[in-house]
Amino acid sequence: MGKKRIVVKIGSSSLTDDKGEIDQEKFIDHIHAIVALHRAKHEVILVSSGAVAAGFTKLGYSSRPVTIKGKQAAAAVGQSLLIQSYLEKLNEFKIIPSQILLTRDDFSNRERYRNAFSAITELLSRGILPIINENDTVVIDELTFGDNDMLSALVSGFIHADQLIILTDINGIYDENPRTNPFAKKFNYLDNITDEMIESAGEAGSKVGTGGMKSKLLAAKRAISLGVPVFVGYGKGKEKFIDILNGKGNGTYISNGSNGPVNTSRQWIALHSESAGKLYVDQGAEEAILYHGGSLLSAGIYKVKGTFQKGEVVKVYGTSGLLGKGEVSCSSDEVVQAIEKRNEKKGVQSVVSSVEVIHRNKWVKA
Repeated sequence: MGKKRIVVKIGSSSLTDDKGEIDQEKFIDHIHAIVALHRAKHEVILVSSGAVAAGFTKLGYSSRPVTIKGKQAAAAVGQSLLIQSYLEKLNEFKIIPSQILLTRDDFSNRERYRNAFSAITELLSRGILPIINENDTVVIDELTFGDNDMLSALVSGFIHADQLIILTDINGIYDENPRTNPFAKKFNYLDNITDEMIESAGEAGSKVGTGGMKSKLLAAKRAISLGVPVFVGYGKGKEKFIDILNGKGNGTYISNGSNGPVNTSRQWIALHSESAGKLYVDQGAEEAILYHGGSLLSAGIYKVKGTFQKGEVVKVYGTSGLLGKGEVSCSSDEVVQAIEKRNEKKGVQSVVSSVEVIHRNKWVKA
């Protein structure tokens, strides 16, 4: 097995005890398994929950806080304690961890998105273990990823991982809840996550599992759309991650061979960018960009909505509705001028030059 880039997501259920505090036995088990990956020369990125669990008792709470301010305060205390625990344990094996706290805004802001990518890849090139968590202390609803499952999926696509491992407290995905139905069927392999599976999952305690299996299905769907194979399941022992990579994991493997890796720029356009305007195209342009790998030219655009500048992202609509998004090579004024010039020349034998508005390499389908 060659060198691989692995994202490991460890959730609260795989880190905590019945009281909601960090379980040291579980924690050390994860450490040993991460060390095994490093010793096998794999690149590892860890997405770790546990900040609130590590911090709430230090604030005098008898159990995990339920208020936003309580969770934020617990995360503020717990994040430093959590990273310190990783530092102390990993230091025994001469592995240096780094801490990266992210919010949704770090992905939607293009410069910060690029900076995060550069920082993570530089850390990996120097043998450092990036430990990523959502910045729970300052994050608000509008800026959240929803949970660390989705964060791990976005990170895995972002850094072009070879495998995403989502650890949970149940050994894979089932058609019903195995804790209430002993005849529930486990899926060992899936090539897709359907909308029906997600809808039937519900929240914690759902038909397909417990502990937020719906969020794991959503994350897996996102990851495989970005060309990253996913494992969702349970593991114990220092060889658990190695076993998962070798196809011997106790869980569900999800992959779709038809989905290749998506370059980082297109990921940003598709998933994180905000649209500055809208373009409406005719059938010829629609067919060119959807089926023939063509760029979008001004000749195929008949209407512009909004004001945008070169380098911004716009939505493109055709006869069947939204077609996709793309980064424009010119401003809205330039597109409007090209349309007006074309309309002026209608019926006249004259060649009107067409402007390239969206290059095919900066275009993503809806």
